[in-house]
Amino acid sequence: MSTPLLGRWLMGGASVLAAAGLQCRECGKTFLMGPQYACDACFGPLEPIYDYGALPGPAQLRARIASGPASMWRYADLLPVAHDPETDLQAGFTPLLHARRLGRLLGLERLFLKNDAVNPTWSFKDRVVSVAAAAARRFGFEVLACASTGNLANSVAAHAARAGMPAYVFIPAGLERPKVVTSAIYHPTIVEVEGTYDDVNRLCAQIADERPWAFVNVNLRPFYAEGAKTLAYEVAEQLGWHVPDHIVVPVASGNLLVKITKGFRELQRLRLVEASPAPRVHGAQAAGCSPVARAFREGREYVDPVVPDTIARSLAIGNPADGRYVLQIARSSGGVVEAVSDQEIVEGIALLARTEGIFTETAGGTTVAVLQRLAERGAFGRDETVVAYITGMGLKTLDAAEGVAGRAVTIAPTLRSFEQALHEAVAAGGRAGHGLAGNGHLHGGRLQPAGVPASDR
Repeated sequence: MSTPLLGRWLMGGASVLAAAGLQCRECGKTFLMGPQYACDACFGPLEPIYDYGALPGPAQLRARIASGPASMWRYADLLPVAHDPETDLQAGFTPLLHARRLGRLLGLERLFLKNDAVNPTWSFKDRVVSVAAAAARRFGFEVLACASTGNLANSVAAHAARAGMPAYVFIPAGLERPKVVTSAIYHPTIVEVEGTYDDVNRLCAQIADERPWAFVNVNLRPFYAEGAKTLAYEVAEQLGWHVPDHIVVPVASGNLLVKITKGFRELQRLRLVEASPAPRVHGAQAAGCSPVARAFREGREYVDPVVPDTIARSLAIGNPADGRYVLQIARSSGGVVEAVSDQEIVEGIALLARTEGIFTETAGGTTVAVLQRLAERGAFGRDETVVAYITGMGLKTLDAAEGVAGRAVTIAPTLRSFEQALHEAVAAGGRAGHGLAGNGHLHGGRLQPAGVPASDR
């Protein structure tokens, strides 16, 4: 299937589609576009390559992007497959929020949060599945499938429902119940496998060899993975076509970090962003599944697999496929790969919620906890632009948040009962978790909003 002549494989309507073929990341061998993911010469991973010369110049390309939809498909010229309305759930172009309150706590003037928890199935996985589902239909597959720790299963089930395709999602037994329910509502076939995610992934690779199914993160992995690049494109566009100084990205397989980095490099190559150094790239892992962070700490170039043991199940991949590339990127960019405990993860969830009003799942708590640690260590300049990626929403991992959530205060339906409860809360010194303690205080016998002087009320 390899060929020295790549050529453009598909014109995407109004999109240019500069995708020219697949190439092995290890040996450089090239292939025609197709549903394969490993090199037949060295077994290295394949990824799309592009004829950047086929694209218009920076000004025209920026204009094309600006005129596109308010979704990830505004970057269709830079993706490996044409937009398919039959599978599209309008993922992407999510908010980039200036995190002023969290930034003040961490001593950062220009801290931003890329909030991908607001995607159609509430995680960044909608980006990668959107591309993979379009590729599945392009190649004539009739069944959409995946190996997943939860978020990907949600997205595959939803996109399959949108396209009218049967879906099979394979998950390790024991996932958080909300993640199972938020897949089941779309009526895929859910297969719980007794074992870890790595066991599930191996099984799916075997099934993909036997059945003509589109496994988005197996035989369609080169296309699936490219969807994550849009998280770089959007951040740059939302920053006025500038590249941040630092990014903090959660690491499971490592694909997300690798592809975000690729996205920023493409923008620089195409001169879509103002001339500036590449961002320093920092990876965030849970200590209970931190093979990449351990390799980074020990100065190794390879990653030893581990057995996951963490509440951050969406990051619980003990044998990360792109771990070695994460190490290379972090070191070459001047970044780090750091791991935090489950307790720090839970505290990160709570910190983000109470400072910025964003409820994230455990992967986001991991990112925030690593961000906090790096800030305390002095890894960021006060005026540097730092972007932390929040990849999923907290209703999927409610169990993890229960211990740090505030408690309700039960009162009789009388003003006197309320005033008594409020006095008790104030007398207790606003102890953590008391529902009345942190929201205001008494002034002249009446409740006053917190943070506003009495003379200004």
